[in-house]
Amino acid sequence: MSDYDKVWVRVNHATKKFETRKGMVTALEDVNLEIHDGEFVCLLGPSGCGKTTLLRMISGLDIPTSGEITIDGKVVNGPSPKMTMVFQEYSLYPWRTVAENVGFGLEMTGVPAEQRKLEVEKQLKLVGLEAFADSYPYELSGGMRQRAAVARALATDPAVMLMDEPFGALDAQTRNKMQRELLNIWQATKKTILFVTHSVDEAVYLADRIVILTPRPGRVHEIDTISLSRPRDRTSVEFAQYRKKVLHMIEELETGNQNI
Repeated sequence: MSDYDKVWVRVNHATKKFETRKGMVTALEDVNLEIHDGEFVCLLGPSGCGKTTLLRMISGLDIPTSGEITIDGKVVNGPSPKMTMVFQEYSLYPWRTVAENVGFGLEMTGVPAEQRKLEVEKQLKLVGLEAFADSYPYELSGGMRQRAAVARALATDPAVMLMDEPFGALDAQTRNKMQRELLNIWQATKKTILFVTHSVDEAVYLADRIVILTPRPGRVHEIDTISLSRPRDRTSVEFAQYRKKVLHMIEELETGNQNI
């Protein structure tokens, strides 16, 4: 287990079903999970196993069909100011500058302009974009746009950051750089992060714990603690051993599902 004590997110026997033209589909079934204050947890599993659905339920964008989810002991019935989401798409407003995008959430909650300006400057400095405050999204690289999205998420000072494959659209080199930068931000801010990924390498590099979901209906198959010191060396024998272990578990799940 990690050294984190307080449970921020608790998923208690959560099931999610969707009505489709072909009938009812169970996306997630009887999911139980605890995420602790300041912890970095990755959700990993086969395509279609419900990773994003679970993230959306925790965020309050979707509600469980049965079971419940709590944040800091309070049942989630809708979006909460204690949580913010970062998506794979950069989701920046093209007509707003970087600074205006980062300050959008503060503006919507009525934060005074001067206070908003100071917070935006703080977050832009944290993600290394202070020189691009007056630039527009189309003037930035993919990695820079995603850094702006992270800064916007941090500006409202959430307790929990929910990240849905935020680096999935980036090339390998930029993706590795963004992973390092995200870890620096996480260590500086002590935020709790729940991060969805399809990449075993990314999960082993980032996570304190990896939650592996089964094929649909998604259930928690295993929770694996990554006991590697930071910063992690992707070329080390120990890293390769963790990567092989997690990859083998996912391959077994996919093979078993094909044989059903």
